[in-house]
Amino acid sequence: MPKTIAYMVTWTTYGTWLQGNERPYVKDGQILDANEPLSAANKENLEKDPLRLKREQRRIVEDAIRQKAIQFKQQIYALAVCSNHVHLVVSYTPVPISFIVQHYKGAGLMALRKAGVHGKVWTKGFDKRYCFDEATLKKKIEYVNKHRHS
Repeated sequence: MPKTIAYMVTWTTYGTWLQGNERPYVKDGQILDANEPLSAANKENLEKDPLRLKREQRRIVEDAIRQKAIQFKQQIYALAVCSNHVHLVVSYTPVPISFIVQHYKGAGLMALRKAGVHGKVWTKGFDKRYCFDEATLKKKIEYVNKHRHS
């Protein structure tokens, strides 16, 4: 099995990328298409309005993630905090990626709390893509950098 050199992880803000809506979504590693009944049920089950991060909130989350990466001694190759999701490409670490992402999401959440944001911020879970070679890593970095100002 090839050695993992990096990960690209993505997570979304609460209520903004519901399973079944018009955009493809990932479940259990499989990309699925729109499903209107599922989307409608998910919208109905929202406890509050979807959260879209404002420009200043995006900066706050980005700073918190960068600080957490320093604590983990993990190199950030690319980071895009968008209004409704976060893309992060980071160097490999032997710590389980689920643990790492939980802490990145937690850092962003705590920073937003200090800035006055209340309620749910992130959806459960995250998507991960492994980079086993430099070519794949380069493609993931380019993909994330295209999202930096969206």
